[in-house]
Amino acid sequence: MTATVTPAPAPATKPGKSSTRPRRSTATSRPSVIIVTSLLVVVALYFLIPVYWVVVAATKSTEDLFSTHGFWFAPTFSLWDNLGKVLSYDGGIFIQWFLNSVLYAGVGALLATYFAAAGGYALAKYEFRGRNLVFGTILGGVLVPGTATALPLFLLFSQLGLANTYWSVLLPSLVSPFGLFLCRIYSQATVDSSLIEAARLDGASELRIFHTIGLRVLTPALVTVFLFQLVGIWNNYFLPLVMLSDSELYPITLGLNNWLSQVDRLPEFYELTTGGVLLSIIPLSIAMVVLQRFWRGGLTEGAVK
Repeated sequence: MTATVTPAPAPATKPGKSSTRPRRSTATSRPSVIIVTSLLVVVALYFLIPVYWVVVAATKSTEDLFSTHGFWFAPTFSLWDNLGKVLSYDGGIFIQWFLNSVLYAGVGALLATYFAAAGGYALAKYEFRGRNLVFGTILGGVLVPGTATALPLFLLFSQLGLANTYWSVLLPSLVSPFGLFLCRIYSQATVDSSLIEAARLDGASELRIFHTIGLRVLTPALVTVFLFQLVGIWNNYFLPLVMLSDSELYPITLGLNNWLSQVDRLPEFYELTTGGVLLSIIPLSIAMVVLQRFWRGGLTEGAVK
Protein backbone atom coordinates (compact mmCIF):
# COMPACT_ATOMS: atom_id res chain seq x y z
CA MET A 1 0.00 0.00 0.00
CA THR A 2 1.37 3.41 -0.94
CA ALA A 3 0.51 6.59 0.89
CA THR A 4 -0.47 9.61 -1.10
CA VAL A 5 0.41 13.10 0.05
CA THR A 6 -1.97 15.84 -0.88
CA PRO A 7 -0.52 19.36 -1.11
CA ALA A 8 -1.81 21.89 1.37
CA PRO A 9 -4.21 24.36 -0.10
CA ALA A 10 -2.87 27.81 -0.77
CA PRO A 11 -4.06 30.47 1.67
CA ALA A 12 -6.93 32.42 0.36
CA THR A 13 -6.43 36.07 -0.30
CA LYS A 14 -9.02 38.68 0.44
CA PRO A 15 -10.70 40.09 -2.57
CA GLY A 16 -9.46 43.49 -3.66
CA LYS A 17 -6.00 43.08 -2.04
CA SER A 18 -2.85 41.85 -3.76
CA SER A 19 -0.67 39.20 -2.12
CA THR A 20 2.48 41.07 -3.05
CA ARG A 21 3.68 44.11 -1.14
CA PRO A 22 3.04 47.34 -3.03
CA ARG A 23 6.11 49.05 -4.34
CA ARG A 24 6.92 52.64 -3.51
CA SER A 25 5.95 54.93 -6.30
CA THR A 26 8.97 56.44 -7.99
CA ALA A 27 6.87 59.16 -9.56
CA THR A 28 6.16 60.80 -6.22
CA SER A 29 9.73 60.62 -4.88
CA ARG A 30 11.49 61.82 -8.01
CA PRO A 31 10.35 65.48 -7.77
CA SER A 32 11.44 65.70 -4.14
CA VAL A 33 14.85 64.27 -5.02
CA ILE A 34 15.24 66.79 -7.82
CA ILE A 35 14.27 69.68 -5.54
CA VAL A 36 16.62 68.64 -2.75
CA THR A 37 19.48 68.06 -5.18
CA SER A 38 18.91 71.43 -6.82
CA LEU A 39 18.96 73.20 -3.45
CA LEU A 40 22.19 71.43 -2.48
CA VAL A 41 23.78 72.42 -5.79
CA VAL A 42 22.77 76.07 -5.27
CA VAL A 43 24.20 76.06 -1.72
CA ALA A 44 27.41 74.40 -2.91
CA LEU A 45 27.82 77.00 -5.66
CA TYR A 46 27.19 79.78 -3.15
CA PHE A 47 30.17 78.62 -1.08
CA LEU A 48 32.47 77.40 -3.85
CA ILE A 49 32.22 80.25 -6.37
CA PRO A 50 33.99 82.81 -4.11
CA VAL A 51 36.75 80.28 -3.42
CA TYR A 52 37.11 79.61 -7.13
CA TRP A 53 37.33 83.35 -7.82
CA VAL A 54 40.07 83.74 -5.22
CA VAL A 55 42.07 80.90 -6.80
CA VAL A 56 41.71 82.43 -10.27
CA ALA A 57 42.49 85.97 -9.08
CA ALA A 58 45.63 84.81 -7.27
CA THR A 59 47.08 83.58 -10.58
CA LYS A 60 46.84 86.97 -12.29
CA SER A 61 48.92 90.11 -12.34
CA THR A 62 47.32 93.47 -11.59
CA GLU A 63 46.87 94.22 -15.32
CA ASP A 64 45.31 90.81 -16.03
CA LEU A 65 43.07 91.12 -12.99
CA PHE A 66 41.19 94.01 -14.63
CA SER A 67 41.63 93.16 -18.31
CA THR A 68 40.55 89.49 -18.34
CA HIS A 69 37.40 87.64 -17.33
CA GLY A 70 37.08 87.36 -13.57
CA PHE A 71 36.19 83.66 -13.58
CA TRP A 72 38.82 82.43 -16.02
CA PHE A 73 42.59 82.26 -16.00
CA ALA A 74 44.76 84.79 -17.78
CA PRO A 75 47.26 83.81 -20.50
CA THR A 76 50.10 84.60 -18.08
CA PHE A 77 50.15 82.34 -15.01
CA SER A 78 51.53 84.48 -12.17
CA LEU A 79 50.57 82.44 -9.11
CA TRP A 80 54.10 81.59 -7.96
CA ASP A 81 55.31 85.15 -8.51
CA ASN A 82 52.39 86.52 -6.50
CA LEU A 83 52.92 84.09 -3.63
CA GLY A 84 56.64 84.89 -3.61
CA LYS A 85 55.85 88.59 -3.29
CA VAL A 86 53.37 87.88 -0.48
CA LEU A 87 55.90 85.90 1.54
CA SER A 88 58.81 88.30 0.97
CA TYR A 89 57.13 91.71 1.19
CA ASP A 90 58.27 93.96 4.05
CA GLY A 91 60.68 91.39 5.43
CA GLY A 92 58.11 88.56 5.44
CA ILE A 93 55.49 90.37 7.49
CA PHE A 94 52.79 88.04 6.11
CA ILE A 95 54.49 85.05 7.75
CA GLN A 96 54.35 86.90 11.07
CA TRP A 97 50.64 87.59 10.55
CA PHE A 98 50.10 83.94 9.69
CA LEU A 99 51.84 82.76 12.85
CA ASN A 100 49.83 85.26 14.90
CA SER A 101 46.59 83.88 13.46
CA VAL A 102 47.71 80.34 14.22
CA LEU A 103 48.39 81.39 17.81
CA TYR A 104 45.12 83.26 18.25
CA ALA A 105 42.92 80.68 16.50
CA GLY A 106 44.72 77.46 17.41
CA VAL A 107 45.41 78.07 21.10
CA GLY A 108 42.22 80.06 21.58
CA ALA A 109 39.99 77.44 19.97
CA LEU A 110 41.66 74.57 21.85
CA LEU A 111 41.38 76.18 25.29
CA ALA A 112 37.89 77.51 24.60
CA THR A 113 36.75 74.02 23.64
CA TYR A 114 38.20 72.54 26.83
CA PHE A 115 36.62 75.19 29.05
CA ALA A 116 33.26 74.82 27.28
CA ALA A 117 33.38 71.04 27.74
CA ALA A 118 34.24 71.34 31.43
CA GLY A 119 31.53 73.92 32.08
CA GLY A 120 28.87 72.11 30.09
CA TYR A 121 29.69 68.78 31.73
CA ALA A 122 29.52 70.34 35.21
CA LEU A 123 26.20 72.07 34.56
CA ALA A 124 24.71 68.87 33.15
CA LYS A 125 25.93 66.29 35.69
CA TYR A 126 26.31 68.11 39.00
CA GLU A 127 23.46 69.32 41.19
CA PHE A 128 24.16 72.60 42.96
CA ARG A 129 22.25 75.68 43.96
CA GLY A 130 21.93 78.32 41.27
CA ARG A 131 22.79 75.97 38.42
CA ASN A 132 19.95 77.17 36.20
CA LEU A 133 20.75 80.80 36.98
CA VAL A 134 24.36 80.28 35.94
CA PHE A 135 23.30 78.55 32.75
CA GLY A 136 20.78 81.27 31.94
CA THR A 137 23.40 83.97 32.44
CA ILE A 138 25.85 82.18 30.16
CA LEU A 139 23.11 81.56 27.60
CA GLY A 140 22.45 85.29 27.58
CA GLY A 141 26.02 85.76 26.40
CA VAL A 142 25.08 84.06 23.12
CA LEU A 143 22.69 86.92 22.39
CA VAL A 144 25.36 89.61 22.89
CA PRO A 145 27.33 90.33 19.69
CA GLY A 146 31.08 90.51 19.91
CA THR A 147 31.16 94.05 18.56
CA ALA A 148 29.17 95.26 21.59
CA THR A 149 31.80 94.01 24.03
CA ALA A 150 34.91 95.06 22.08
CA LEU A 151 35.05 98.63 23.41
CA PRO A 152 34.46 97.69 27.09
CA LEU A 153 37.13 95.02 26.77
CA PHE A 154 39.55 97.56 25.31
CA LEU A 155 38.97 99.94 28.22
CA LEU A 156 39.42 97.10 30.71
CA PHE A 157 42.58 95.77 29.08
CA SER A 158 43.99 99.30 28.83
CA GLN A 159 43.68 99.71 32.58
CA LEU A 160 45.33 96.33 33.09
CA GLY A 161 48.14 97.14 30.67
CA LEU A 162 47.19 94.31 28.30
CA ALA A 163 46.10 96.39 25.31
CA ASN A 164 48.21 95.99 22.17
CA THR A 165 49.50 92.61 23.33
CA TYR A 166 48.81 89.02 22.35
CA TRP A 167 46.69 88.60 25.48
CA SER A 168 44.21 91.28 24.37
CA VAL A 169 43.11 89.07 21.47
CA LEU A 170 43.76 85.66 23.01
CA LEU A 171 41.91 86.05 26.33
CA PRO A 172 38.49 87.03 24.85
CA SER A 173 38.79 84.06 22.49
CA LEU A 174 38.82 81.62 25.42
CA VAL A 175 35.13 82.22 26.16
CA SER A 176 32.51 80.45 24.05
CA PRO A 177 28.94 80.73 25.40
CA PHE A 178 27.59 78.78 22.44
CA GLY A 179 30.15 76.04 22.98
CA LEU A 180 29.21 75.73 26.65
CA PHE A 181 25.52 75.60 25.73
CA LEU A 182 26.16 72.87 23.17
CA CYS A 183 28.33 70.83 25.55
CA ARG A 184 25.72 71.01 28.31
CA ILE A 185 22.94 69.80 26.02
CA TYR A 186 25.15 67.06 24.60
CA SER A 187 26.28 65.96 28.06
CA GLN A 188 22.70 65.60 29.23
CA ALA A 189 21.85 63.45 26.20
CA THR A 190 24.93 61.21 25.90
CA VAL A 191 26.91 61.02 29.14
CA ASP A 192 25.17 58.28 31.10
CA SER A 193 25.03 58.78 34.85
CA SER A 194 25.54 55.04 35.43
CA LEU A 195 29.02 55.27 33.89
CA ILE A 196 29.90 58.10 36.24
CA GLU A 197 28.61 56.18 39.28
CA ALA A 198 30.53 53.07 38.22
CA ALA A 199 33.72 55.09 37.90
CA ARG A 200 33.17 56.59 41.34
CA LEU A 201 32.72 53.14 42.84
CA ASP A 202 36.03 52.14 41.27
CA GLY A 203 37.71 55.01 43.10
CA ALA A 204 38.22 57.41 40.17
CA SER A 205 38.36 61.11 40.96
CA GLU A 206 35.93 63.57 39.41
CA LEU A 207 38.65 65.10 37.26
CA ARG A 208 39.71 61.70 35.98
CA ILE A 209 36.10 60.77 35.23
CA PHE A 210 35.72 63.93 33.19
CA HIS A 211 38.92 63.33 31.23
CA THR A 212 38.42 59.60 30.58
CA ILE A 213 34.65 59.39 30.14
CA GLY A 214 33.25 62.86 29.63
CA LEU A 215 35.66 64.09 26.98
CA ARG A 216 35.48 60.83 25.06
CA VAL A 217 31.69 60.81 24.91
CA LEU A 218 31.63 64.51 24.04
CA THR A 219 33.90 64.07 21.01
CA PRO A 220 31.36 65.17 18.32
CA ALA A 221 30.38 68.23 20.34
CA LEU A 222 34.03 69.10 21.01
CA VAL A 223 34.92 68.93 17.32
CA THR A 224 31.93 71.13 16.51
CA VAL A 225 32.87 73.72 19.12
CA PHE A 226 36.52 73.65 18.04
CA LEU A 227 35.67 74.24 14.39
CA PHE A 228 33.27 77.08 15.21
CA GLN A 229 35.85 78.75 17.43
CA LEU A 230 38.68 78.17 14.96
CA VAL A 231 36.79 79.75 12.06
CA GLY A 232 35.41 82.55 14.22
CA ILE A 233 38.79 83.54 15.69
CA TRP A 234 40.62 83.14 12.37
CA ASN A 235 38.15 85.44 10.59
CA ASN A 236 37.81 87.86 13.51
CA TYR A 237 38.55 91.41 12.39
CA PHE A 238 36.89 93.91 14.70
CA LEU A 239 38.45 92.79 17.98
CA PRO A 240 42.08 92.92 16.71
CA LEU A 241 41.29 96.25 15.05
CA VAL A 242 40.26 97.71 18.40
CA MET A 243 42.95 96.05 20.52
CA LEU A 244 46.09 96.18 18.37
CA SER A 245 48.12 99.06 17.00
CA ASP A 246 51.41 97.25 16.35
CA SER A 247 51.51 95.64 12.90
CA GLU A 248 53.75 92.88 14.27
CA LEU A 249 50.79 91.63 16.31
CA TYR A 250 48.23 91.72 13.49
CA PRO A 251 46.39 88.55 12.46
CA ILE A 252 45.92 87.78 8.78
CA THR A 253 42.52 89.48 8.54
CA LEU A 254 43.80 92.82 9.82
CA GLY A 255 47.00 92.61 7.80
CA LEU A 256 45.22 91.87 4.53
CA ASN A 257 42.80 94.73 5.13
CA ASN A 258 45.82 96.98 5.68
CA TRP A 259 47.18 95.94 2.29
CA LEU A 260 43.79 96.40 0.65
CA SER A 261 43.56 99.97 1.93
CA GLN A 262 46.71 100.85 -0.05
CA VAL A 263 45.62 99.64 -3.50
CA ASP A 264 44.53 103.13 -4.57
CA ARG A 265 48.06 104.53 -4.46
CA LEU A 266 49.95 101.27 -5.09
CA PRO A 267 48.07 98.93 -7.50
CA GLU A 268 50.55 96.10 -6.91
CA PHE A 269 48.88 95.53 -3.56
CA TYR A 270 46.10 93.80 -5.49
CA GLU A 271 48.50 90.94 -6.17
CA LEU A 272 49.56 90.83 -2.52
CA THR A 273 45.96 90.85 -1.29
CA THR A 274 44.65 88.13 -3.59
CA GLY A 275 47.67 85.92 -2.95
CA GLY A 276 47.39 86.45 0.80
CA VAL A 277 43.69 85.59 0.77
CA LEU A 278 44.46 82.34 -1.04
CA LEU A 279 47.05 81.39 1.56
CA SER A 280 44.73 82.35 4.42
CA ILE A 281 41.99 79.87 3.45
CA ILE A 282 44.32 76.87 3.24
CA PRO A 283 44.57 76.20 7.03
CA LEU A 284 40.79 76.29 7.48
CA SER A 285 40.31 73.87 4.58
CA ILE A 286 42.89 71.48 6.03
CA ALA A 287 41.28 71.65 9.47
CA MET A 288 37.85 70.87 8.04
CA VAL A 289 39.13 67.87 6.05
CA VAL A 290 41.19 66.45 8.93
CA LEU A 291 38.56 66.88 11.65
CA GLN A 292 35.65 65.66 9.55
CA ARG A 293 36.37 61.99 10.26
CA PHE A 294 36.50 62.66 14.00
CA TRP A 295 33.22 64.50 13.67
CA ARG A 296 31.50 61.52 12.06
CA GLY A 297 33.33 58.79 13.95
CA GLY A 298 32.63 60.33 17.33
CA LEU A 299 28.87 60.18 16.90
CA THR A 300 28.82 56.60 18.22
CA GLU A 301 31.92 56.74 20.41
CA GLY A 302 31.24 56.29 24.10
CA ALA A 303 27.64 55.16 23.62
CA VAL A 304 26.09 52.95 26.32
CA LYS A 305 24.92 49.65 24.93
